[in-house]
Amino acid sequence: MKKIISAFVLTISSVTLTGFSVATVAQQKLIPAESSIAFISKQFGVPVSGKFKKFDADVAFDPKKPEAAKVSFTVDLLSADIGNAETEAELKKPGWFNAAKVPAATFQSSGVKSLGGGKFEFTGKLAIKGISQNVVVPVTITQRAAKSQVVGSFNLKRLDFKIGDGDWNDVSLVANEVVVNINLSLTGIPPL
Repeated sequence: MKKIISAFVLTISSVTLTGFSVATVAQQKLIPAESSIAFISKQFGVPVSGKFKKFDADVAFDPKKPEAAKVSFTVDLLSADIGNAETEAELKKPGWFNAAKVPAATFQSSGVKSLGGGKFEFTGKLAIKGISQNVVVPVTITQRAAKSQVVGSFNLKRLDFKIGDGDWNDVSLVANEVVVNINLSLTGIPPL
C-alpha cells in the first residue's frame, strides 16, 4: 500500500511540475496594441508601405535556451492596410493574397540561434497562399521591466508565394522583393 501511495504522490508531483512548466510558457504573451508587422514593396519604383492590423503569436522562448524555442505566428491577410481601400480590396483577390481561400499567413519556427548581445536568428517556414518557403528572421531583443521588444526584418520574394500572380508578374511594375518589418512587444520572456 505504501508503494502505491508513493507512486501516486510521484505521479501527482510530476503532473504538477509539468503543469507549472506549461503555465510558465503560457504566460508569454504578445501585446498586439504595442506590436506591428509591416511591409514595404515598390510599385513603379515608388515605395509602398503597409501593415497587418490582425496577427497573433504562440511563443515559448528562453533566451538562455534558444535551441528549445517554439514560435508560431498567424497573420490575418484580410487585415492588410496600405491606406487605400481600392488597393486593399485588390490584395484580397486570388492573384494577390487569395484571402477568401487562404485567409492567413503562418510562420512556424524550426530553429533559433543566439548571435550574442540580444541578437537571435529565427529559422522556419513561412506559408502564404498555401506555399511554404524557408526564411531566416534576424531579430534584436531588448528588455525593460516585464516587457521584451523584438525588432527584426527580412526580405521575401513575392513571386515565390505567387503574390501578384498573373498580370502583375512583371517585376518592373511591382518589385519582386518585399521587406517585412516586425516590432513585437511580449511579456513573460525570461531575462537575456
